[in-house]
Amino acid sequence: MSSPRSLFPPLECAYRAHLQLSSDHRIYVEACGASHGCPVLFLHGGPGSSINPNHRRFFDPEFYRIVLFDQRGCGQSTPAGGTAGNTTQDLIDDIERLRHELQIERWVLFGGSWGSTLALAYAQQHPQRVRAMVLRGVFLASREEVAWYLEGLRAFVPEAWSRLSGSDDEVSPAALLARYHALVTSADERVAQSAAERWSAYESAVMAIGETPAPPGGATGGGAAGTLARVRIQLHYLVNHCFLAADALLGGTPQLRGIPAIIVQGRRDLVCPPVTAHMLHRRWPGSQLRMVEEAGHSAMHPAMVDALVRATGDVKVLIEGGSA
Repeated sequence: MSSPRSLFPPLECAYRAHLQLSSDHRIYVEACGASHGCPVLFLHGGPGSSINPNHRRFFDPEFYRIVLFDQRGCGQSTPAGGTAGNTTQDLIDDIERLRHELQIERWVLFGGSWGSTLALAYAQQHPQRVRAMVLRGVFLASREEVAWYLEGLRAFVPEAWSRLSGSDDEVSPAALLARYHALVTSADERVAQSAAERWSAYESAVMAIGETPAPPGGATGGGAAGTLARVRIQLHYLVNHCFLAADALLGGTPQLRGIPAIIVQGRRDLVCPPVTAHMLHRRWPGSQLRMVEEAGHSAMHPAMVDALVRATGDVKVLIEGGSA
């Protein structure tokens, strides 16, 4: 059995820009690695999260041209937390505009959690632009998955759920979403900030179940303002069902035929349970499903890092061999 792999060494970016891709939004973009290498696009999670320097390190910089960007309203994109003109279709269109801006014909997509959702949505609209995909912790944006996150996980973090709900009584996922969406968009900044911190505390509690601490440099921070911006984006998407029709991504799998894919799934992932990755794999001929027995949701668990680095290496072999 081969030894575990770690992230590639820290990597500086040769390209950074803020691109005005709509009248309302400027997105932050960076690129590093081989300037004439195989393009790979990293899609961050959330919705509402952002890129960080560790995300560059899943890819061999001698082979890949690594492109990363903060989605609308996220990270270093502006306006922070902006929800106007911010839908899944807008993000898909941004990816296409970015591809044109960087003069890329086809690229590999790499996305985890919400990043996997966006990768699938983009690939189903633009399959001819995708060479291969690596997905982690698959999230299909279904009502059932959101209900699990806000109701099913209560059994594992009852204290955190009570603090979120404000009681031990039954509260439906839809009601919680609607309440917190109203709170974080309140004109009273103190009300909005307090609600964002409570939502973020619940998120942290469920993300931490069974996980090992992330290595330094994994978070971009942003303080209280960053938390509010991130939570506003997340709730904007969740309350609108991520701007996707029910079962849209599973139903769109025929569009992915012929695209090589490696689905990397933590067996202990409670946030995005393995059943979702399994369903996607069953509907997607030619995809590979790799269960990581020791890992949960975090991309930075040592076993998950190993599996993801191996996956990007295997995609490299496919491309070099002409299979992608």
